[in-house]
Amino acid sequence: MSAGMGGFWPEPWLPQSLGSPGLALAAGLLLLVLCLSARRTRRRGEPPLIKGWLPYFGQALKLQKDPLGFMTTLQKQYGDIFTLLLGGKYITFILDPFHYTSVAKNQKLSFQIFTNKFLKRVFSIKKMITDSDLIDEIHSTYQFLQGKHLDILMESTMQNLKQVFEPQLLKTTSWNTEYLLPFCNSVIFETTFTTIYGNVLADDKKTFITELKDDFLKFDEKFTRLASGIPIELLGNLKSVRTKLIKDLTIESLAKLQGLSEVVQRRNDILEKYYMPKDTEIGAHHLGLLWASVTNTVPTMFWAMYYLLRHPKAMAVLRDEIDHLLQSTGQKKGPGFSIYLTREQLDSLVYLESTILEVLRLCSFSGIFRFVQEDLTLHLESQDCCLRKGDFVVIFPPILHHDPEIFEAPEEFRFDRFTENAPPLNVKLKKMND
Repeated sequence: MSAGMGGFWPEPWLPQSLGSPGLALAAGLLLLVLCLSARRTRRRGEPPLIKGWLPYFGQALKLQKDPLGFMTTLQKQYGDIFTLLLGGKYITFILDPFHYTSVAKNQKLSFQIFTNKFLKRVFSIKKMITDSDLIDEIHSTYQFLQGKHLDILMESTMQNLKQVFEPQLLKTTSWNTEYLLPFCNSVIFETTFTTIYGNVLADDKKTFITELKDDFLKFDEKFTRLASGIPIELLGNLKSVRTKLIKDLTIESLAKLQGLSEVVQRRNDILEKYYMPKDTEIGAHHLGLLWASVTNTVPTMFWAMYYLLRHPKAMAVLRDEIDHLLQSTGQKKGPGFSIYLTREQLDSLVYLESTILEVLRLCSFSGIFRFVQEDLTLHLESQDCCLRKGDFVVIFPPILHHDPEIFEAPEEFRFDRFTENAPPLNVKLKKMND
């Protein structure tokens, strides 16, 4: 699991609904946390400790403002390994790619413990912490996102995308103006939801989808603050929004939909073994699946469209590539014509793939987290590194994506950067791959 750097946003979060006793309690707890967090000092063998002048939040404000620039500055000042105080947590960043394997394969750095804590805090999924069999069975459902099962999902996605667009295109007599991000949110959310969870049979389908999307966006807007550890009670009405979303995704609610995907059907079968049918935690599992399906797709679509609109040459090349594929498969564009593309045909769109990879290189600022289960020393090529129990370790690949020793002119958008005809990657990355 990865989490974006926005996960440490320390924006003001005390809601107006707290009365005087609540404010006094919150202030007392906050003061206690601030005092405890301020006492930590660097031990021998530990990475440089950077707490900043602001207790509890530490360096979170600077990280929020410019994740890549801030990481680059710290790398120049402290080297490839350092520990930051962020939102009350001590997080050791490891930037040297030659150390990534040492982190990923160390059994004392737990991916599952981090994931379980994350699921409980954000989605209110508690049983995963105590039941390893449930974890194993849930993981087994990932097979329904691969191979022939993925082909079925792709076909369903194309059909649902057509159903989202075509009614509007057929009715439209003039162009409408819409902001790009709301447009991406609307298209991706409805297409993804209907592909995974099926269609609403009731006449008020649009109303249901719109309300669900609006609640989802409210949840996602404060997601990073919730994930960073701020109690949900201090995030306005977020708890009631999450409760409503979970209720809309219980087995009872999903029974009203037609066309559940294989992965959802299988997950329902598993969840019914571990929960009572009306247990709302089942809905929490589905909220997690929906969030994971939408939250990375929307920004990828947004930035891809943004850069293509700003680079007409790239747009023209992609259009020609897609038109050529449609012509070669005997398909036509336009209302009334169904377009069907196999996974192999999509894989042949090399400029489209390169564009998406370039967008992810430029715009993704995610780190890969591990939880430190006990005090330990990492034996790395360049140095030994002592880590404390209860801290987190993060590897941060985006630092490589903007390294001029790897990518020529890394600040530029080059839609063909990842094609065979592109200039070769620089020596540093070649050495990493050897």
